[in-house]
Parts: sequence; C-alpha cells; structure tokens
Amino acid sequence: MQYLPLYAAVFALVWLLFIRRQRRITRLHAAQLAQSLEAGLAEPPSLHPVIDPSRCLGSSSCVTACPEDALGIVKGKAVLVNGAACIGHGACFAACPVDAISLVFGSEKRGVDIPNVTPQFESNVPGLFIAGELGGMGLIRKAAEQGRQAVEVLRKRARGQFDFDVVIVGCGPAGLSAGLAAIQHKLRYKLIEQEDSLGGAVFHYPRNKIAMTAPVKLALVGTVRFGEVQKEKLLEFWQGVVAKAGLTIAFQETMQGVEREGDGFVVRTARNSYRTRSVLLALGRRGTPRKLEVPGEETAKVVYRLIDPAQYDGQAVLVVGGGDSALEAAIALAERPGTSVTLSYRSAAFSRVKTKNRLALEQARAAGRLRVELESSVKAIESDKVMLQTSTGTVALRNDAVIVCAGGLLPTPLLKQIGIEFETKYGTA
Repeated sequence: MQYLPLYAAVFALVWLLFIRRQRRITRLHAAQLAQSLEAGLAEPPSLHPVIDPSRCLGSSSCVTACPEDALGIVKGKAVLVNGAACIGHGACFAACPVDAISLVFGSEKRGVDIPNVTPQFESNVPGLFIAGELGGMGLIRKAAEQGRQAVEVLRKRARGQFDFDVVIVGCGPAGLSAGLAAIQHKLRYKLIEQEDSLGGAVFHYPRNKIAMTAPVKLALVGTVRFGEVQKEKLLEFWQGVVAKAGLTIAFQETMQGVEREGDGFVVRTARNSYRTRSVLLALGRRGTPRKLEVPGEETAKVVYRLIDPAQYDGQAVLVVGGGDSALEAAIALAERPGTSVTLSYRSAAFSRVKTKNRLALEQARAAGRLRVELESSVKAIESDKVMLQTSTGTVALRNDAVIVCAGGLLPTPLLKQIGIEFETKYGTA
C-alpha cells in the first residue's frame, strides 16, 4: 500500500500527457480541416469514406491506417480533413473496429453518375459489362476481382460470328485482371487503352503513393498478398504479370463509339473497328484528357501529362491548367537546369490547390524560375512559339513543348447514347 500514492501519481501523469497529446492532435486536425475548406480541397475526387458519428468511437484506428493522412479526429470523432488527398483504397474502412465507415461516391454538393449494373456486372444493355471504378468500385483489389468475375460471366455467352469474344476497354486493375481471365478461358479478346502505359489511375498517383493494402486474386496468377504497396512496386508487378502471361495491349487507342450489331457490338477507335460478342468497360473516372481545341494542338510537342521533367532540360515549356497537377508539373520543371517555364491559367486565382503547392509556386515565381500568366488562354500553338491571350492582349512566347493539365472528360454522354442507364450518387454507396 505504501507505493499506492506513487502509482497513482504515475498514472495521473501518464493520463495528463495523453490528454494533452490528444488535444494537440485534435487542434492540428481541426486546422487541417479548416485549411482544406478554405482552399476548396474538402471535396474528395473519387471513392471516399463517410463516417457515422453516432457509431464512431474516436479510436483513431482509421486515422492510423490511412497512408494519405486524409483523416483526422475532430471533437472526438473521425473526420475527412483532407478530401483531395483521399484516393479511395479503403484502408480506413477495413481498420474501423465498429463499422462506422461507409465508402461512397459523390457528396451532398457534388453528384457522381454511376451506371446501373447487375450483380454479374452486366449493364441494362445486354452484353455490355462494366467493372472497376466507372461502375462504382474504386478499390484496386475489388476492381481487379470485378474484372475477373465479369469475364467468368460473359464467357458463357454464345460466341456468334464475331472477330472477338470480348473487347476490354481500359487497362487499369479491372482491365488487366479481365485480360488475364480472358487468356485463362481461351477467349478471343482485344484489350485497348487510350494512354501509352498500363495501370490506369494508379499510373497517375504521386510518386511513392501507397496504392493497395490488401490481397488480390488474379487469373493465371492466383492470390497475390500485398501489405502496403507503393505505386511504383504495384506497376512493376503488373508489368511483370503482363510479360509473363503474354497479355496483348493496344495502347493509344481511345474508344470513340460502341454500336449494336446483331447480338454483338462494334467498338470503334481512331485506328480500328472491332466486331465483338461482348464489351467490358473497365474505365477509370479520370476520363479522356480535356483538349484545348486550338490550332496546332495536334502536334507532337503537345502532351497531357508530365512523365519525366528531365526530358525538358533547356527547353521553353508552357504548362496549362490551374489544379494541383498543373502546379506540380510547373514546379518540377522549374527546378530543371536551363528550363524556361510558363504556367497559364484561365482564372484570376488558384482556388482548389494544396497549400504546399501554392507556396512552392510562389517561391519559384519569386525566385524568377517560372512565369505565371493568370486570366490567360492559349490561342494557337506553332512550331517554335505559342500565342497566349492575356488580360493585356495577345503575346507570343518562345516554346518547345506544351503540357496540358486541364482534367478529363468522362465518356458518360457516349455511354448514354448506347443506352446505358445511370444513377446520380450524392454521397451514397
């Protein structure tokens, strides 16, 4: 009993330190939430968690599990404090001990169109299947499973007189998994991808971003057990699987139309037309890059993402856009030796960008490493210059390359023309 006061004092000290730490963390998370709201970054871009405050215990399990620091504890409850950082891999959902988290698309302010599909991944148009993010599944593991399961269903359809049993559109996790399943079942398949690289949305994650945190089952491969795997390692894994399986991918082929032909379809791209019994749309929600629609945009010096800043060393580069991807591209290019960078944005201010990117941009501009032209738009792209319309008139800038970071256009209108029905989700599963 003589040590009881000592134990009580130690316990009280530990408890006091714990309470002080929790209050400090809560203040930090509340500040992050306020900062996100002020910067317009509270709206998540894709699949994201919604926390039921009546069930949340404030255990911080979800906060600890989130590799993106998108969640925090505010007033004793878990809150999405940085919606723009959330990439929807669902680690928080799995970590919650009381099932207080739902993964949803859209919000009360921003609706997201999700196509209606059956549990077998078939849309209301018979023979046209949808798997992955376009169909409402942003989790990489689940998207891959859906691609495999969709092929399990569509392979049972009579083949008919078509060149292919299935045309798979998109080679993200769902499309790659579907392609492996098509090989396993000896289907005549065509896998097309609008970009020049595999991985879909994963390819565009920031460097070293945690991409997946759970096992996934793949045809020909079996169950692959990942812990936390970074983007680069996951892409390296997919590339190895594609090479080993002999999966054929037609890169830089954008789907431009799908038409019914008898009991099958014709899928049209800029290069070819493919007659197929079934179609599997394994598209993400990034969409086709939004074009500037100006003279000269079709030239080879115009691209729609920055891959390697070093390739622009010593060049004059115009970056177009006002989001985080545009700012990050301009900042990275400004650090390269001899590179002259101009950032053009149509609005008067950058409103929906991360604070760290805004500060880095200001520092680079103050140091004279890049030029920022707000309230400007590209009027024409020529071999050695670009014509830029600014608030003071038209200016000609020396130019070797143009990088357009203006977002993407989803194929929703095209799919509606085919007859696919959609439901708009406002923060619902």
